[in-house]
Amino acid sequence: MTTPPSLRQRIRKIDLKSRRLVQTAFVGAYHSVYKGRGLTFVGVRPYAYGDDVRAMDWRVTARTSEPHIKLFVEERERVVFLLVDSSPSVLFGTNDMTKRDQVAELSMILAHSAILNQDRVGLLLFTDQIEAYVPPRKSRQHVQALTYRLLTHQPQGQQTDIAQALTRLNRSLRPGAIIFILSDFLADPQSYASALALTGQRHDVIAVVFDDPLERALPSVGLLHLQDAETGESQIVDTGSARWQADFKRQRAKFLAQRAAVFKRARAAVVDVPPDRDYVRALQRFFHQQALRR
Repeated sequence: MTTPPSLRQRIRKIDLKSRRLVQTAFVGAYHSVYKGRGLTFVGVRPYAYGDDVRAMDWRVTARTSEPHIKLFVEERERVVFLLVDSSPSVLFGTNDMTKRDQVAELSMILAHSAILNQDRVGLLLFTDQIEAYVPPRKSRQHVQALTYRLLTHQPQGQQTDIAQALTRLNRSLRPGAIIFILSDFLADPQSYASALALTGQRHDVIAVVFDDPLERALPSVGLLHLQDAETGESQIVDTGSARWQADFKRQRAKFLAQRAAVFKRARAAVVDVPPDRDYVRALQRFFHQQALRR
């Protein structure tokens, strides 16, 4: 099937934008947080002033009567997996950008950061079923293929099952992967709590949370007909009612507290993309905070 010129142009635009951001805004940030899994001994060399004496090789030093230190290199390659929510709720968006658009762009920033640091990156798209699974590889061509898959995939599922997607990764990945879950996380937190906790025991897990300004607060505009994008359930609400607005805020606060508790129990780090959709700033802040903690 021939790729339309407009889509090729869009893929190229996102690819160039993400590579430019990785080379400017995120230089060294990813690597400083997600280092290799260990060190490999590669040899020795004569001691030089300022070297760490804890790296001294005493056997070679004794044999040669000259101080030598051990040399190590970091075992760099790790597996990075992008677990991307493709359910109908992610298609929602006000103004000129849907949550799906944001997910695609931020996914490519993470993918380029991974391959720049010699990591392999894979992709799993999910709804209430596994939509697509792309094994991890490392090349620019692979990242472009992931972009194409993100922008062109037509989901078959109509709802969201985060637990099923996590279970698939738990079964197929060795411990030690870096898993970014990109979703609006509007599902019941308890529905994926156990699967997320298990994933958190085996891997580094980062929840990248997207939402739309209208999902945080609805303006007082009178009667509105609202419909759930996944269940089809609809209702008419009076946004001008102070009682309804107070109940909306209370229910949202309760939901956010439950979700935060599930993330905390699973030891999942969180990137909360703000209402202004400045995901670059959100990602910079996340990498900075994680580097300080480590």
